[in-house]
Amino acid sequence: MIKLFSYNWQVREEWFEWCRTVPNEELTKERKGGMNSILHNLLHVINCERIWISRMAGKPASKMEFNHSTSLDEVIFFSNETKEMTQHFFMGVESELEDERLSITSRNGTTYSLPFQKVLFHIITHEVHHLGQLSVWSREIDKKPVPSDLIFRDWQ
Repeated sequence: MIKLFSYNWQVREEWFEWCRTVPNEELTKERKGGMNSILHNLLHVINCERIWISRMAGKPASKMEFNHSTSLDEVIFFSNETKEMTQHFFMGVESELEDERLSITSRNGTTYSLPFQKVLFHIITHEVHHLGQLSVWSREIDKKPVPSDLIFRDWQ
């Protein structure tokens, strides 16, 4: 499981480098779909990772709010903190993932008991989904997207 997180982190970091080549106005420009901007999409996947991992670790969940003054460097710093938190979580539970469950209550009041593995798969695929949106937006501004093909990628 941690290998797929490592893959996502690697691709995310390459998107951060890609963002450094794009004017800030393009990073925060309102777009259709996703979280409506490149930078907000990136922050959204980081927030989701952080919230779910915090819940599974039994700790209070914190997130970073997005606004048009949010900088790329702030998002990168938050991403690095979140990655460290997730790595620490995996050190403590990797052998127990199959047995652990997370109880959550949805907005409509329904309570669910979710296997940790399912939540972790959700975090992984959620990020892949949103990074796909970044690929579409990058083409809209005539920039080559970050390659994300797992088969041809060196990953730890």
